[in-house]
Amino acid sequence: MPQTITKRVDDHHELSLDAMREAESIFYGHLRRVGLKHTGQRDIILRTFLETHDHLSIEELHHLVQKTDPGIGFTTVYRTLKLLAECGLASEVAFHDGVTRYEHQYNRRSHHHMVCTECGSSVEFFSPEIEKVEKEIGRKNHYVTTRHSFQIYGMCDACQKKANKRR
Repeated sequence: MPQTITKRVDDHHELSLDAMREAESIFYGHLRRVGLKHTGQRDIILRTFLETHDHLSIEELHHLVQKTDPGIGFTTVYRTLKLLAECGLASEVAFHDGVTRYEHQYNRRSHHHMVCTECGSSVEFFSPEIEKVEKEIGRKNHYVTTRHSFQIYGMCDACQKKANKRR
């Protein structure tokens, strides 16, 4: 599995108690709307997910939540992540290795990813120009845009140096 090295565009290292409560409120409201129960296991998954700033696969999040509650199954983590994505607290990020990862979106500005196709490292970046293009394309097509996904693939500096040494 490739290593994931992420440089952040924002410096939020942990959510405040008020922010965590607001995220919980968003999630609980979504659970009510779709007719599902609020459970302790879903709480653990939500909090664990929001407390990390990594791009997590379902397996990685499952491993983290089992440190708190070993009884939480993989399927529960999978379904809860899907619910978090439905209500806008998470988004899927697909890197070059084919593993779907998730990152939290609560109180984060929109950002993009540059991914190394050799080692799997990634860099997050913000581009006001891309935001403008999204809004303009939406306007031209009579859409109110809500989000987009944008990744650039290439080779990081370290992998370029390794490749040059092999030549």
